[in-house]
Amino acid sequence: MNIREKIENYESRILLPSSALSIKSKGRKIAEERDEIRTCYMVDRDRILHSKSFRRLKHKTQVFIKTSGDHYRTRLTHTLEVAQIARTIGRGIGLNEDLIEAIALGHDIGHVAFSHNGEEVLNNLLPGGFKHNQNSVRILTKIENSGLGLNLTYEVLDGILHHSGFSDKSIKACTLEGQVVKFSDKIAYVNHDIDDSIRAGLLSEEKLPKEFVKILGKSHSDRIDTLIRDCIYTTSNNIRNKNNSVSLSVNVEIALSGLRTFMFDNIYKGKILKAERDKAKFVLEQVFLFFLKNPNKMPEFYGNMVKEEGLYQGVADYISGMSDDYCLHIFNEKYVPKYVIF
Repeated sequence: MNIREKIENYESRILLPSSALSIKSKGRKIAEERDEIRTCYMVDRDRILHSKSFRRLKHKTQVFIKTSGDHYRTRLTHTLEVAQIARTIGRGIGLNEDLIEAIALGHDIGHVAFSHNGEEVLNNLLPGGFKHNQNSVRILTKIENSGLGLNLTYEVLDGILHHSGFSDKSIKACTLEGQVVKFSDKIAYVNHDIDDSIRAGLLSEEKLPKEFVKILGKSHSDRIDTLIRDCIYTTSNNIRNKNNSVSLSVNVEIALSGLRTFMFDNIYKGKILKAERDKAKFVLEQVFLFFLKNPNKMPEFYGNMVKEEGLYQGVADYISGMSDDYCLHIFNEKYVPKYVIF
């Protein structure tokens, strides 16, 4: 018996019957020889962690664009916070932490530069629209590894695809592990975006809706603790009652949803950051239009994608992979006049 088999046996003895056991994975699109040490979900986690797309998350905006402070979240630190929250919830329930971690690390790989502002631009420009969760799957299956993809398991890709849509209960991953990541994503960003907004002087604890603070807690750590505990206990109760779904209790979910709406109204879509959002959208739109007119200026890989899947898809693939810094570099290179000495 090798190490992987020992881990698989351990999962069978320790994890809940309704968890996603590695040995029962639906597998990969292309069959592979199993690793001697790692389960299939551990392999997927490592492939995502070592990918170029994952590394670029450190230079992609979470909420605050081109902040000078070191302590504001980026898309990478958001991803790490989601992974840790999700693993804590998963362990508390009795689920597969390796699957949870793989889904969490890959869930936002498809995000565009400048956060949801970039996603909004591409959604308006592309004939078929644009969704970052779908793009995450595309990157991991068709863009990474020089176009070969990472050949991830079905369960990991399904969890990444279905991590969005907090208000839509019909959008649900096929595994409880994937559902945990979906809730953990919202728990993480609502709370850390409040924290960053307070740090930036745009909010204070006193300005948060009191009816929701009363339920969730008066500090960042209190709210995270309340939400994690509630998700563990509510979901465990669901499973005992033969309802295999991840959820929060009614009052706690209403409070989280209320804080999320408050953040959309006042920060994400509010007047405070509108000027910076508009600048970011303008930059990304101009870069997109430049390559739409000049596809031959893109790297060969994306030029080949244009030939295979069309102009808009090839340009979208190139643009969606850009970090904030690289997008700004391209904009400056193509549109900003340079000093010329004669």
